[in-house]
Amino acid sequence: MKIDTLLVSKVILLGDREAFNRLVEAYQSPVRRFFFNLTGGDEELSKDLAQDTFVKAWLNIGSFRSISTFSTWLYRIAYNTFYDYIRSRKLSAELDVETLGDVLPAGSQDKDLGIDFTRALLLLRADERTVVLLFYMEDKSVETIAGIMSIPLGTVKSHLSRGKKKLTEYFKNTEYNI
Repeated sequence: MKIDTLLVSKVILLGDREAFNRLVEAYQSPVRRFFFNLTGGDEELSKDLAQDTFVKAWLNIGSFRSISTFSTWLYRIAYNTFYDYIRSRKLSAELDVETLGDVLPAGSQDKDLGIDFTRALLLLRADERTVVLLFYMEDKSVETIAGIMSIPLGTVKSHLSRGKKKLTEYFKNTEYNI
């Protein structure tokens, strides 16, 4: 994205806060959505993690070297921010299926698909969930995901395949009959 490159250049060379604000405006919703799905629907935590991500991006923007797109660089920061949070809280990134009822409140019928999708995501291993979210929700290519997560392309494809299979099985066993 040429506009991202221009804005990043203005931030790095001129310390242009307005240019950085435009980057935040462009990526704030997608980053929050990414965290919302990673955290199992915790909106407040998602906002906090997104804010941490943008603070880290501001503080480290001088290290951006255009080897990848700004988006890939930002999602790498977001990915690291989430896993730093998990490690710092000594939480398991793998939630037990039996705890899902405690994590997600029961919703009305019209919210069931969204809640079921969030629950289904929590059934995936952390790496599978991250790959599925980046690929389907954030429209990132497998190559970009490999860069964000610093894992081989084949591993991304394996996580994506396993994640799709698990989600398909979950929804086949629900009333949605996908």
